[in-house]
Formats: sequence, structure tokens, C-alpha cells
Amino acid sequence: MAARPPAQTVSTGLVVAIVGFFSSFPIVLQGLAGVGADGVQSASGLMFASLAMGVAGIGLSLWKKQPISVAWSTPGVALLAVSQAPEGGFAGAVAGFLMAGVLTVIAGYWRPLSRLIAAIPAPLAQAMLAGVLLSLCIQPFQAMAEIPALALPIILTWFVVGLINRLFAVPAAVLVAALMVAINAGFDISAPERIIAAPLWIAPVFSVEAFTNIALPLFIVTMATQNIPGLAVLRSYGYQPEPAPLVASVGVASAVSAPFGSPATCLAAITAAMCANDDSHPDPALRYWSAAMAGLFYCCLGVFAGVITSFAALAPALLLGTVAGIALMGVFASATLSALEDASYRQSAAITFLVTASGISIFGLSAAVWGLVIGGIVQIVADRVPKKA
Repeated sequence: MAARPPAQTVSTGLVVAIVGFFSSFPIVLQGLAGVGADGVQSASGLMFASLAMGVAGIGLSLWKKQPISVAWSTPGVALLAVSQAPEGGFAGAVAGFLMAGVLTVIAGYWRPLSRLIAAIPAPLAQAMLAGVLLSLCIQPFQAMAEIPALALPIILTWFVVGLINRLFAVPAAVLVAALMVAINAGFDISAPERIIAAPLWIAPVFSVEAFTNIALPLFIVTMATQNIPGLAVLRSYGYQPEPAPLVASVGVASAVSAPFGSPATCLAAITAAMCANDDSHPDPALRYWSAAMAGLFYCCLGVFAGVITSFAALAPALLLGTVAGIALMGVFASATLSALEDASYRQSAAITFLVTASGISIFGLSAAVWGLVIGGIVQIVADRVPKKA
């Protein structure tokens, strides 16, 4: 094994970090704001989300000598963006983050829980995810009507760059969004009080609502749409990681970073493919350096989360929503296709999608939970009713 990272893996790691961070940090900020975080709490949360995935990615890759890419849970923070703060406000949400991390650790080593998550039919899990994403993905089109001068350049940049290189479409749109914010502010942008983000400890406030509306949906969507696919991606490139230590490790990273406002750390899927393919390094045995270097760059970006958050706070809400919406467009399309592709699950998946997208809350349970419950009941009943010839 190489004693130092090959140059090619350093450049790959930098690209992975740029794509991973700038393609989804607006979603993280929207998710944190959705459950009651203020600007300082959001900066701390973004910082520790970056540090958690960076440190976990470095540690797991160097430990297992495999390209184990780690990320924040983009579907999870998208879920938070359409949620409400539980009892205790953001401190209650932090308790939910912490409990979701603990559940992930348990799922890593306690097979009944991991089997239960794996038993959720993939079409229903994807339908729940699509339902969560719907309200976020329509925001770019709402912005086209309300702030066309700001939104259209961002959307057009995303579309045109995407025709050339899909990986850089969202980072390019983020750059244009930054320019739009600067223009909108008349380039009168004062320096933030802190260049380096300040850690902020947020004492968790535990409640049943924090568990049912934050922890449980966050755990389910992260396991079903991030951790399990992340393991599958590694296997598809010929690596055979032992699932338990990996899942438990990202669960520990989530739990440790949660009191600082970080929502969820998980195994990556898209960036895992970038680290594990031939472009990462010709020698599969050295590709782990790409994931490790990406982790290092994630940590560097996280340190400056305060600057990023302060700048994002200058943007109109719909402008940030435009960037978040286009960043999630591909995930929404993939989730919708996976949800409705299997005809035997189409009805229950559609119901799961619609219930989740409705945003209802009954008996203190969120729409995402009800979507899975109602869709699951519909599927169970449909499976037991004899089919007519």
C-alpha cells in the first residue's frame, strides 16, 4: 500500500469534496432552518456535518483500505426542510438527530433492526422520499414566477452545464447563485464576524415527538436511501466491506456531532462511485486514498461554514430554495421512477407518495411516517386479496 496518497487520488478527492459539498449544502441549511435553527446554530450544524463526514471518511477509508465515501444525509435534511420543529424547538430536533444516530449504531450490530429496515419495500421507501422532495423540487418554478431575474440564470446554468457534465451542474449553479446574491445586495457585503465557524453546543431536549417526527423518519430515510445503497455501490466495484462496522461508525459520527447541530452522517452512494471507479486510480487497491482525501477537503470546507452560512443568509428564501430544488431534481426523478416502476407496488407507492407530499400530521406523527404506514397497509391488503384471472 502507498505510504502517501498518489497525486491522482488527491485531485479526485478535491473534485469529490467540491461536488459533494456545493451540490447540497443549501439543502442542509434549509433542513436546519426547517426545524428551527437560527443563523449561528445553522453555521455550527453545517460545520459539524462537514467535519463528521470528513473525519468518518478518512477514518473508515484508512482503516478498511477501501474507498468508503461518507456524506451527510441529503434525503434526510430534505425531510427536515418540510418538517416542523418538535417540542423544545431546535434543541428538540437535536435530540432527534442524536436518537437517529443511536438507532443507526444499533442497526449496524443488531440484526433484527437492520432486517426490519431492509424489509421496507424499496418502492415504498422511494415513494416516501419522492413525496418529501416534491415541495422542494417545485420551488425553482415558483421562483421563476416570483423572482425571475434571480432564478432564471441559476436554472439555465444548471441545465446548460448539466448537458456537458452533470456532476458540475449544481456547483456551477451555486456559483451563479452567489453572483445573484452579490448583485441583489449591490455588492455591499460586509465581512462576517467570524471567518472560522464557532462550535455551538446545543443541549438536546428529548420528547416523544422528537423521536416520532425527527429521529424515526430521519433514520429510516437515511438507512433506506443512503447507507444500504452506499454498501451496494462499493460491492458493485468489487469491494466487499463488512456492513456492521461501517453503518455503526457513521451512526457514532451522527450521534457525536448531533449536539452541535449536525443532522445525520451516512455512507455515500454517488461520491462513493466517484472514488471507486477507474478514474479515481488505475489500481483498485489505492482508490481508498481518494475517499480519504475527500474527507480531508470536507473538513477544510466545514471550518469556513460560518462564512458560507452568513453569505447564504443574504439570499431571498426562494433563491436558496431554487438551488436546493435543482440539486434534488435528479434524486426526485430517480426516486419517482423506482417507486412506480414495479406495477405490483404502483398503487401503494402512489398512496405513500401522496400521503407524504400532503404534509399531514395526525396523532403527532409526521406525513412521512403516515405515508409508509398507509402505503404498507394498502400493499399488505392488496397482496392478500386473490387476483382475478
